[in-house]
Amino acid sequence: MSLKIVYKPHLLQFRREAGTSRGVLTQKTSWILRITDQEKPGVAGYGECGPLPGLSVDDLPDFELQLASVCSLFNELDLDVYPFNLHIILDQLVPEHLPSVRCGIEMALLDIMNEGQLKLFKNAFSDGQSGILMNGLIWMGSHDYMAEQVEEKLARGFTTLKMKVGAIEFEKECRILESIRKRFDKQRITLRVDANGAFDEGDVNDRLRTLSGFDLHSIEQPVKAGQHELMGELCRTSPVPVALDEELIGIFNYRDKFSLLKKLMPPFIILKPTLLGGFQQTKEWIEIANRLEIDWWITSALESNIGLNAIAQFTASFQNALPQGLGTGQLYTNNFPSPLSVRSGHLHYDKNMDWKLPVFD
Repeated sequence: MSLKIVYKPHLLQFRREAGTSRGVLTQKTSWILRITDQEKPGVAGYGECGPLPGLSVDDLPDFELQLASVCSLFNELDLDVYPFNLHIILDQLVPEHLPSVRCGIEMALLDIMNEGQLKLFKNAFSDGQSGILMNGLIWMGSHDYMAEQVEEKLARGFTTLKMKVGAIEFEKECRILESIRKRFDKQRITLRVDANGAFDEGDVNDRLRTLSGFDLHSIEQPVKAGQHELMGELCRTSPVPVALDEELIGIFNYRDKFSLLKKLMPPFIILKPTLLGGFQQTKEWIEIANRLEIDWWITSALESNIGLNAIAQFTASFQNALPQGLGTGQLYTNNFPSPLSVRSGHLHYDKNMDWKLPVFD
């Protein structure tokens, strides 16, 4: 085995503007990786490095230079990879401040270890036998645009909706939630909201009390990350259960992960492998959460179908009945055609459909 890695950028174009409290996205760059083995002609493993603008630790101006440096080192080392040394390689090869690079290389190595079929984890989902329950994501925008998204998601069979809040007037956001609750109680439609840290210490308690009137499942990251005393109090007292998201980003040491969750004891944590440093890092969060009886779910982070496929297969490896956040594959006009599809609020892998992967020179 003599592995070689190459990469190429792919500029993903959104079908419609994607609004959060951090701003509006119309496009996003991912770097697609391909690993080949000189002893296995025609076999390749694919991964994706997709730092999220304004959020990822490795959203850096020289990101591509650092990615190129890691790939150059990879090619110099003449690596052999096996299940027992995969994470040793990742630890030695990729600096902690490049979590999306670690995640992308981990994807590609898992793929090539499984003969390069984009089947990283064998389970009922990757075998096309079952789907993954998802929430339908409602992006920020005008009141009419957000209401339009709600109708579209309901028509497509979603029973859990997650609405971004914190960008338009709070009263308008509440009117949308109220309109859903007038039609569907919490037994029929589960509602989540995601503030992306938009509330502050002065208004967060009043807003949480108002939101509690809509029978919400949870609120993600009500205040900005790093305010541990405030967040700990909210986790204990909020009338809407709190889910930590951005709070987890940039923490890679096992003891630090345990210390954070033990201190804050949130009802939920949300796990984005691309932002957390890959699947092994995400498994550590899951193991700690299970020990502390904290519930969790996994979401994608605006990856193309290459990254989404790997994250979905990883997610399906766990017996987690909560709706997951894996609905990003249909956001783009120029995504890679794949066997992934959404039916009745579930993500499916259709073994009869083919991939159309990027061409490397």
